[in-house]
Amino acid sequence: MESARQFFDRHGAKTVFLGRFIALLRTWAAVLAGVGDMQYGTFMLYNALGGITWALLFGTLGYLFGRNLPKLEQYVGQASLALALLAALIAALFIGTRWFRSNSSRMAAQISRIAARIGSSDTLRRFQKRHPEAWEFIMHRFEPGEYLGLHLTVGLVVSVAALWLFGGVTEDVIHHDPLTQFDVTLLAWFQAHTTKSGMQKFAAISSLASPLVMAALGLAVALALAARRSWLVLVGWAGALGGAGLLEALLKHIIRRPRPIYASAFLHSYSYSFSFPSGHAMVSLVGYGMLAYLLVISWAHRWQVRVAIVSIATLLILAIGVSRLYLGVHYFSDVVGGYAAGVLWLSACVTGLEIARRQPHSQCPEKRC
Repeated sequence: MESARQFFDRHGAKTVFLGRFIALLRTWAAVLAGVGDMQYGTFMLYNALGGITWALLFGTLGYLFGRNLPKLEQYVGQASLALALLAALIAALFIGTRWFRSNSSRMAAQISRIAARIGSSDTLRRFQKRHPEAWEFIMHRFEPGEYLGLHLTVGLVVSVAALWLFGGVTEDVIHHDPLTQFDVTLLAWFQAHTTKSGMQKFAAISSLASPLVMAALGLAVALALAARRSWLVLVGWAGALGGAGLLEALLKHIIRRPRPIYASAFLHSYSYSFSFPSGHAMVSLVGYGMLAYLLVISWAHRWQVRVAIVSIATLLILAIGVSRLYLGVHYFSDVVGGYAAGVLWLSACVTGLEIARRQPHSQCPEKRC
């Protein structure tokens, strides 16, 4: 509450004025101003100025563009809503990261107490006495600094979860379970709300995961790693992208799910290409996820920069998945299956690279490994 009051003391007038132009914020600006104890006269002044400016702006645009005003207003509304959602996501990530950093020591102490309580149980004590080597092996798997420690355990857990999700979605697709009915319903909804400009925008977003763009990205990153002589990371980068492409082709030819009927309007290869899993979803998750990982370990040292990198990569990957639905070339389960397969392969690549980088007898400098 105190932070809200301090914020409105400094930026309340601007927030109320600009809130008239942003979806969601124009509704909540009054509530936020009340929470921040903003003076009623100041609020009314800038709220009125914002409303008058908005009316004059769109009135002038309507006079100049005539019948195109509804489309213009629709695009402005969509853009402002997207900006509001983006701001909300970034704020949530920022607040969550700050909370975690401020409470990490307390959480670590709590986890240590729970672990100590569990470790002092009679059952575990008997297991420890009877199988000391197995107990030591298990404990080492949770050590952050160990060669095959916590990073390996987390990688295995993520891989198993992704494999379980991919298996469940694949089973539903093969047996035409209710998920496939949801696929048809959701795709029909997207097609009922598509526009020509929307198709152009989402086609541009989708092209960010096209074979040409991913090949250019792969080559650019490979040249940068070669220039730094980071041979180990270069092998991991090449294996991630190359393996993702091979895995996508293999899975598509095994499952052989036909494309949606809407794909014929966008894809020239509609008749002989398969739908499950979505190659764009899978390759974008592996490519941009691996790129974010490389930037975090080699370039981003401040936690704010790391959060920004991960956030941007996440938003881009999600936007590419949505674009495949909007264009009508994939079902929802195709995109989810592509993400699940991508997480599985990315987790395996990152875990393998972390193991290689932490090898105790590695001869290459840390900054190049």
